[in-house]
Amino acid sequence: MASEVRGLGIDAVLLEPGAVSSDGPAGAPSYVDPDGACGPPAADVAGLRREPMTVDGEPQRHHAGGGGRRRRAVRVGAAADSGREFGAGTARGRLTVPARSRSSMIVAMTDDDRIGPPLTGGERDTLRAWLDYHRATLARKCAGLSDEQLRERSMTPSTLTLLGLVRHLAEVERTWFRRVFEDHTIPLVWSDTMNFQAAYDPDGCTGARAFTAWEAEVTHARAIEQASESLDRIGYQPRWEQEVSLRYVMTHVLLEYARHNGHADLIREGVDGVVGA
Repeated sequence: MASEVRGLGIDAVLLEPGAVSSDGPAGAPSYVDPDGACGPPAADVAGLRREPMTVDGEPQRHHAGGGGRRRRAVRVGAAADSGREFGAGTARGRLTVPARSRSSMIVAMTDDDRIGPPLTGGERDTLRAWLDYHRATLARKCAGLSDEQLRERSMTPSTLTLLGLVRHLAEVERTWFRRVFEDHTIPLVWSDTMNFQAAYDPDGCTGARAFTAWEAEVTHARAIEQASESLDRIGYQPRWEQEVSLRYVMTHVLLEYARHNGHADLIREGVDGVVGA
């Protein structure tokens, strides 16, 4: 038995235990909450989604499993005796999940708007596409959560939070693009004393503020990369007091996102039971 729902920033189908899902509902939902529960309005974050890259005139969609629309099976954990709302009143309305145990319900995601890298692209196009893919993944992992949920330390004894990861990755973008290629003395986003650990502390910060800062740094980083003649461009990392190439910077930042998106997977599951890319 399956019932169609809309919410979580994605279309979904609720499946009873043992049910087999078929193709999901059509539509092109956003991966962020349009009302800004975890960041700017969808229109402001639209830049995180790049136009599909092409190879020999063919658009390159996410290729895992054959490309195009993909389904994700995600568990939804609910309180023992009450329903739980996800999202913040999106254009398609709230998704209220009836109270039942985590293991008794599966939410099958039916859409993925992220653009994967070209399968046969060049080095720079591939690096750029993978980096944008992981940026979009971070936004997707935070979609539909309240500020309180974004601050939740769900994987004890770790103190990592989704909001702390967003703040940290805003710092990563600034540290490796602006400080390396433009202004070696620009202060950090979240600290005037070069305390790189300050970003991980979400106390007193809202999702909107963190995402606004992160998106600004992403936009600036993209502009620096796009204005560079080649990946061989040399910058200076003041923290290391060494020169580094744009190739190294893009690879390093990509690995930062890949690592922390793995953290985000676990944290999000601990917050509300939702899993999947």
